Amino acid sequence: MKKQLVHMKGTKDGLVLRLDDQCAYAELVEELEKKVSEGGIDGRVNVSLDIGYRYLLEHQKQEIIKIIEQPGKMVVSKVFSNVITVDENNAKIKENQCDTYVGIVRSGQVIQAPGDIIIVGDVNPNGKIEAGGNIFVLGKLKGIAHAGIDGNREAIVAASWFEPTHVYIADVIEVMSNEKPIIKEHAEQLFAYINKNGNISYDRLQEVRNIRPLLNTKGGS
Repeated sequence: MKKQLVHMKGTKDGLVLRLDDQCAYAELVEELEKKVSEGGIDGRVNVSLDIGYRYLLEHQKQEIIKIIEQPGKMVVSKVFSNVITVDENNAKIKENQCDTYVGIVRSGQVIQAPGDIIIVGDVNPNGKIEAGGNIFVLGKLKGIAHAGIDGNREAIVAASWFEPTHVYIADVIEVMSNEKPIIKEHAEQLFAYINKNGNISYDRLQEVRNIRPLLNTKGGS
């Protein structure tokens, strides 16, 4: 029996289309064309395309999407791949690295990092920290902090003494006020994060593991 190269499965969100990643590309295209021409689909459905460990050039990926969408019944909404490019890999390495800055961040000074950053010292008013990942200040944060600067909305801003003038996480901005109850009462050991409603919230550092469980895979009880 000939091996099936295209697997289609219905879900509550539409269809999942899994493509064999071991066969020749020409064989895959041939079977895919037959599969999508069979019909049997009412209306338009969203398709999640899973290409597994097959590396596709951009024009090949576009060709496959065109074949799927050509009959007008399916729309490819997501493409999943277990293969990443060298550039994507290098970007992930940068995001996962952690830089350390020891000293005072003075007014007008800007400290930047592609991933996480730990500041061992104070951040004075008008001093600024920018990071692709999380910001941890082991001192007084009284300046400006922008975590997840490239769009990481899971990033946090944490400080031993939390009293910044501005907090930015990804594209969410908040001008701080010392009148905020939690900051007024508990400026020590606080962190900022984006909540489920897309707004910046604040909590004690003890709650980090509950709110951002993937922040660290290690840790005590």
